[in-house]
Amino acid sequence: AFTSWIAGGGIKGGVSYGATDDFGHAAVENPVSVHDFHATILHCLGLHHQKLYFKRSGLEERLTGFEPPRVVSELLA
Repeated sequence: AFTSWIAGGGIKGGVSYGATDDFGHAAVENPVSVHDFHATILHCLGLHHQKLYFKRSGLEERLTGFEPPRVVSELLA
């Protein structure tokens, strides 16, 4: 589990999203993958996460991986 504080760019203010277990080891409510988080940030920046890629070792790789990520619309204003 991880915590992130973000503001501006179309993010709702004063929102806490998700929860972890008592030890903070695993998400137990509204889990968001790293790729979902990246897709959401790219969306807020006005970039399409499926069209943005970088070349590495001759391959086109995406920041959001190969599995289709989701933009966490519950965080957007």
